[in-house]
Amino acid sequence: MAVAIATAMLFAFPVCAQDSRLSLADRVAALEQQAQNKDQSGIGMVNQMQQLQAQVQQLQGQIEELQHKQQELEDKNKAQYADLDARLGRLEGGGAGAAAGSNPPAQGNNPAGAATAAAAIVAPPPGQPAAAATGSADPAAAQGAYDVAFKAIRAGDYVQASREFRSFIKQYPNHPLTPNAWYWLGESYYVTTNYPVALESFQQLLSQFPQSEKAPDAMLKVGYSQLELKQNAAAKATLMQVTTKYPGSKAASLAKERLQRIQLQSAN
Repeated sequence: MAVAIATAMLFAFPVCAQDSRLSLADRVAALEQQAQNKDQSGIGMVNQMQQLQAQVQQLQGQIEELQHKQQELEDKNKAQYADLDARLGRLEGGGAGAAAGSNPPAQGNNPAGAATAAAAIVAPPPGQPAAAATGSADPAAAQGAYDVAFKAIRAGDYVQASREFRSFIKQYPNHPLTPNAWYWLGESYYVTTNYPVALESFQQLLSQFPQSEKAPDAMLKVGYSQLELKQNAAAKATLMQVTTKYPGSKAASLAKERLQRIQLQSAN
């Protein structure tokens, strides 16, 4: 009996050992699988974090770009209104009276290819007497009409101002204040971002009244309007012309500043 028991134990021992080895191998394999799964999970989380960081950086770049564009727009609007206020202040301080006391410039002809809207102002209405078209009406009435238009632009009513200045130019094409009317007509359109019509108005002033005291400012605004219309080559040439034709003027100083800004923007 003892011999039988011993024999049974000898045969059972390898089976138990084999089961233990299998169990240990399974446990090691399971642990390796768990470690591998953790590694893969960690890599996945790292990839997700990198993707999120890239998206955040992209959004930050877009925000900075929008902020930059907004700042440029605000600066441009401030410059426009500051320029307009300064000119209005100079006129209010006697600029308009000085223009009224100057000798009337000779009337120029419409240049070939002038805009239809501008040409319609210059041409007298059908049936209107030639005397009225030459601006020989009552000087007080002319001054009153100009004052109405000028008051409208000072009040910020640019639609009304443009209407009144157009009416003045049509009725008094040779009046000493007509160059100023052309200029402020252009300003009324420039401030409201109607750059094509503003450009036409400033060009009409330069064409008909090249010796006017408003000519430097009008040429400067021609360059500004060309920039807004993406006519960059023409704008640079115009601004350079302002600096050479009117050296020492405020318009020339502003033209130099704008040319420097253009150069810096091109370098960036």
